[in-house]
This record gives sequence, structure tokens and C-alpha cells, in this order.
Amino acid sequence: MAVPSRFVKALRGFASCDIGDALVKLKVPHGGYLSGLKMFSPGLLAPNHKIFGPAYTVRMVAAADKTSPTPPTHFADSIPKDAVVFVSQPKGLISACWGGLMSTRARALGAAGIVIDGRFRDIAEHRKLGMGLFARGVSILGSNTFTRSSELNISVSYENVEIGGEVTVRPGDYIMGDADGVVVVPEGKIEECVHLCQERYDIDEETRRCLEQGEPMGLTIKRLRK
Repeated sequence: MAVPSRFVKALRGFASCDIGDALVKLKVPHGGYLSGLKMFSPGLLAPNHKIFGPAYTVRMVAAADKTSPTPPTHFADSIPKDAVVFVSQPKGLISACWGGLMSTRARALGAAGIVIDGRFRDIAEHRKLGMGLFARGVSILGSNTFTRSSELNISVSYENVEIGGEVTVRPGDYIMGDADGVVVVPEGKIEECVHLCQERYDIDEETRRCLEQGEPMGLTIKRLRK
């Protein structure tokens, strides 16, 4: 069942921190937080930029893997408009699995942003394009001889290395990325997430008003966050 557009529009207005807190309350593993990713483009932790859209997933495998499926077309040619591309790269590689030419194609197709569970390269090209891109790290090495695409638009897992455990990214889940980090909202949780985000936002704004008037933090939080 499609999520009503008003809830998707409302979700876009919140920050990743708001959404993560709401998802924790909704018992989503790790609050949907993809720990270990950083914004590299359009600038390093650019404070006024965010990416937001439904996930289009790409699972990469080792280039030597001859048994996994091969997509019928290049994965960059199948990116839906307004989608956030999520690329899952095999662990333990020093090579990139995404580069400037891929972002050029993604931008032409109307992608909302890129998230790399792994490494990318050509940082200057991404910034010139103004493409929002998050990744674990960078590399000077391309994907040739290291990885290849295998499956498109399937559920993939993201490993939160620092704390253990995984977050599942499914096609159609919504991905939000801003200077604080990246969060994945399960499609079926969007409406509840919006209600909780708005509730907490209103409380926080009232808390801010009280603090600006000189009220103490402890008593104010205790009174408002019941």
C-alpha cells in the first residue's frame, strides 16, 4: 500500500536526528541509523544540504564471483527519478565502487542522492555536480577488477561496525541523509514516524523557548518530556 504523499512530504522536513529518535521508539533496529557514513558531497558535512528519497539498491559482488546474477543493464541506467541510490559493496576492499561518471548519469536521471556502503572516488566531480553523496570512505582505485554489480532493487544489509548488528535497507524504504548522518525509514513506519517526529519537535521548540528565557534545563525537560 502506497504511503500518502502528505506523510512523505512531512517526513522530508525533519532532520535525521528527529527521525532516528522516532524510529527507536518504534523499535526499529538501531533507529534505522547507518553508523559509519559521512557526507562528502556537495561539501564535507555541508550543514544546509540533505538527501531524501526512496531507496534504489545495488548489491555489488567480487569481480571474480561468476555464480551471482548479473543485471540485464548497467545499474546506473536503471535509477528511478527522485530515488536515493544505495550501493552495497563487499567488505574489506580498498577500491571504490562508485565514481564521477556514475554520478553524472544519476544526476541526468534525477536521482536524489547517493549512499555508498563502501568507498567512492572522484570527489571533485561529485562536488562540481552538486550531488549529495555519503560513504564510508574514499579510494583512488576504480571498481574494475575488484567488484561488479549483481542484483538491483533487493533488500540489502548494512553492518553497523562500531556496535554490531545490521540495518536492512529495502527498495521503497526512505533514506534521509544530512550533516549528522544517514537514517533509513521502513516504508511501513513512515506515518507513525511523522507523528512522533512532530510531537518531539513541538516539545523541543517549547523547551528551547523556556531555556532562552533562562529556565533550568533539568526542570524544564522533566516538565515537558513526560
